[in-house]
Parts: sequence; structure tokens; C-alpha cells
Amino acid sequence: MDVYGEFEWRGLIHDATEGARESLTREKVTGYIGFDPTAPSLHVGSLLVVMVLAHLQRAGHSPIGLVGGGTGLIGDPSGKTVERQLLTPERVDENVAGIRTQVARFLDFDSKTNPARLVNNAEWLTKLGAIDFMRDVGKHFTVNAMLAKESVKRRIEGEDGISYTEFSYSLLQAYDFLVLYEKYGCTLQMGGSDQWGNITAGMELIRRVRGGKAHGVVMPLVTTAAGTKFGKTEAGAVWLDPALTKPYEFYQFWLNVDDRDAGRYLRYFTFFDRAQIGELEAASAREPDRRHAQRALAREVTRLVHGDGAVRDAESAAEKLFKGDLHEMSEAELLAVFSSVPSSEMSHADAGWAIAEFLTANGVVASKGEAARLIRGGGLAVNGQRIADEKARLRPEDAMHGRYFVVRKGKKDNFLVRLRP
Repeated sequence: MDVYGEFEWRGLIHDATEGARESLTREKVTGYIGFDPTAPSLHVGSLLVVMVLAHLQRAGHSPIGLVGGGTGLIGDPSGKTVERQLLTPERVDENVAGIRTQVARFLDFDSKTNPARLVNNAEWLTKLGAIDFMRDVGKHFTVNAMLAKESVKRRIEGEDGISYTEFSYSLLQAYDFLVLYEKYGCTLQMGGSDQWGNITAGMELIRRVRGGKAHGVVMPLVTTAAGTKFGKTEAGAVWLDPALTKPYEFYQFWLNVDDRDAGRYLRYFTFFDRAQIGELEAASAREPDRRHAQRALAREVTRLVHGDGAVRDAESAAEKLFKGDLHEMSEAELLAVFSSVPSSEMSHADAGWAIAEFLTANGVVASKGEAARLIRGGGLAVNGQRIADEKARLRPEDAMHGRYFVVRKGKKDNFLVRLRP
């Protein structure tokens, strides 16, 4: 398979060094992408480069996922306006372990012809002495060239400047490329477009130290059609770890992408071919209200990250919510669906609660007068049942699974109230 052509039609090429296309077309290439372990999980923005590694392997090339256990102790200034908070070695190790598990879902480590590898640059960076580093790596770079890097220029012009620690980061990443070149014959580094300067630094180091030829390919930084950062929601980042972003929320994130983004994200984040994506885009154009592209996107990405079971559970919970069958939800479904809505706790009361007091005590409305107006206007439902009586009372036995009330205010504002045990 022409993997460079595959990247092109999917819109995954932002820039490439001269000769990169020819190398990927004519040779079996070993290429790598680095993952920054600043969190215990990758987020959906990182999924783009994970897919790039997977495409590389499917085309017969050999992928390496480099987890930055060493560089993670320093921090990459690329794309950042302030200094990163330094992590402890223990926290970095924990984050590395989480990322390793997630990348492993997409790559084949047992292939007989081109197995994937996962390596940690702590293996060599933590053993590198300062004098050796300055003599063997630092002497090949001028300060002038380092100051010309966009990420460094922005920080120098900013109020807080840049520390020597982060200023030296590009040299460490360049050294990674050299080590992988020497150890595994790696001649290609890929990454987001903000990594261009770091990648070319590594290519230059390989040329100077080993007289070798290496290449770089960078992908676009993903944004939404509205120009906002991809993968950010009101609840925060969308993570691949199900403990940080529940599979239901993950599924809903993809289901709710803008119509203008759906086709592009199908190209980026699935293995669907050109014909399949074309059919989905055509179906969405004919019936935009059916959201064919978004539904296929949500199913496929959730399946890739969390498995078929997570897709079934997410769609089952969504169907029950749509039909108003909240009492049919299991406790796990209930907590998954309403995990990101405002929540509160209240003490058990044998006599129950007057509805107006219940709403004000839990912050659903600001006053009893507002509660009365909401009920008269037909805008209140508790556990899927519309409340029409301003003098209604809720009883402990009305709680779902013995302790939950789901309150819907208006058409889409939901609140979760838990009874204390």
C-alpha cells in the first residue's frame, strides 16, 4: 500500500521533508512517533498520531511508539506559552504505563514481518551524563538555530521567558532520533506540525554524527470547524482512559461533532476506506438529521478504543435516555449517562421532600417561586416523569436504585441528586 498516498487523501500530511514520499514508496521504513507522558492517559487529540503509526504498520512498515519517560521529566515547550510543571519520576512512570496500554490496542507487536515496538527514552536519557551530552550532542547545534525555533521565539518574547530546561528539549528529542537510528535503523520521525523543528534537529544530528539520511512527516494539529481546540468539552479533555472519560461520554463526544467536521474526522480517526467514507458523507447530505456520518464515527472510534461491548452499552443507554426509560437503566448506565451533569447530595428523610424545597436545596432553581413557575410551564421532570403538581412530594422510595433522582429542567438541563447512605 502507498502509505504516503493514504496519508494524503486522508488529509494527514501537513508537511514533509524532501525525499520522504520516495522513501516510504520504495523501501520498508522504520518510523517513530513520540508520546509525552504528562498525563496518565492519551486524549483524543493524540489519537491522530496513533492512527498514523497503525497506518504505517498496515502498509508493511515498522512502527515505533516512543514513550518519553526521560523527556517527560523536562517538558516540551512546543505549543506552550508557559513553563510546564515538572513531574516526579514516579508520576512519569505511572503515566508511561497508562500510555503503553492504550497504544498497544492499535499496533501488532507479534507480527512476523514488521512487529511494532514500544520503547521508553528513559532507558538512555537517564544514563546520559551532562558532559557527554554537551560534547556529543550540544556541539552540533548553534544557539542561533535554537533561538530561531518558533516555540522558543514565542516564549522569549513572552513575559515569563523560557528556562534552560525547556530550551534544551529539542536537543534531547534530536538525540532520541539518533539513538533509534542506531539501534533500530529508524529513518523516519512523525508527529504534529508543532514538532517540525524538533524533528529536523534530529535529522541534522543523524547527518552530522553518522552521515545518515533521515526524514520527517508532520500532521496537522486538529481543530474543529469553529476553530476551537479539538478534544475539549465543558467537562474538560476527552481521554482514552475509561476511568477518566466514561465510554458513554466518549461515544457522545463523537456523535455530537459538527456536520462540517464529521467527514474529516472519519478520515483521521477510522480505517474506513475512501468509498465507505464517501457513502457516509453522501447519506449525511441526503438526510442531515439522521447524522449517518457521526453515528458511524462514534461507533467505530469507540470500538477501536474501548471494544464492541462499550459500543453496545453506550447505544443502549442512549436509547433508554431518548425514550425516557430512565427506570430501565442499570445503576452503571445511569452514572455513565449523567456523570458530567451538576450533582448534589442530600440526607435521607422518611417523610420525603416538598418538590419546591427539593429543587431549591439542590440548586436546580434559585427560589420556590421559580420552582412554581417551572412546574406550571411544564418544564420539570424527575426520573423521567413530568411533575405537574406544585405541591407534589418526592419520597425516598421514588429514588432509582434506592438513591438517585434525575431532575430535568427545561429541555436539556439535567441534575443528579444522590441520597446519602
